Amino acid sequence: MSILDQIQKPADRPIVCTILGDAGMGKTSLAATFPKPVFIRAEDGLQAVPLEERPDALPVLTGVDDLWAQLTGLIQEQHDYKTVVVDSVTALERMFGQYVIESDPKKPKSLNQAQGGYGAGFQAVATLHQRVRKAAELLVQKGIHVVFIAHADLENVDLPDEDPYSRYSLRLHKKSMAPYVDDVDAVLHVRLKTYVMDKDGQKPKAVSDGSRIVVCHASAASVSKNRYRITEELTFELGSNPLAPFVPSLNQ
Repeated sequence: MSILDQIQKPADRPIVCTILGDAGMGKTSLAATFPKPVFIRAEDGLQAVPLEERPDALPVLTGVDDLWAQLTGLIQEQHDYKTVVVDSVTALERMFGQYVIESDPKKPKSLNQAQGGYGAGFQAVATLHQRVRKAAELLVQKGIHVVFIAHADLENVDLPDEDPYSRYSLRLHKKSMAPYVDDVDAVLHVRLKTYVMDKDGQKPKAVSDGSRIVVCHASAASVSKNRYRITEELTFELGSNPLAPFVPSLNQ
């Protein structure tokens, strides 16, 4: 049989996405709106979700071995969960960093010194993040959506053909970013809808009525993207998933 006989239109598959935002923006609440979720908790963010709406979760991780055990169980064992949420990759970054330091027989004092220095410690952390992303691919093959939660941070962007500016990004080392930005279907930035008001000649102030929006299209203000032709900001109301109208696999 010719290799060309295998050509076909790829079917819709579960989504792999990253949700980032500042504290209190509703990242965990948004992740909980995905189909039948179960949470892997590197931090305990589910207290923000009311008890009657709180999704199921595995025990809070105490170390890297717990993480691999929980991912392996969700991949290999039979269950009816449709979404696995990792909360958060920012907390995993700290856990991985401590693991790399403690695993180094030379007992370095920091990641800068780990694995012989010269950035090798940060590369070792990035390799662990890649392992998490590979586990996510196995979950997708099982028909399960994967959501990564990340805390937001500001980064400076200095392009060769533009003036320097700042944008929202994931609070991760740059070596750890690719699995959660390059290798996902969408990066969702959850933020308050903000207005700048100038009253009676006073210094302008940023104000908000508490409503939230999701930015998942290309934007200079944040690391955001999607593969679903979403070109506008989405309104995020607690309890509803703004991606549902755009992602076929969320409605299957």
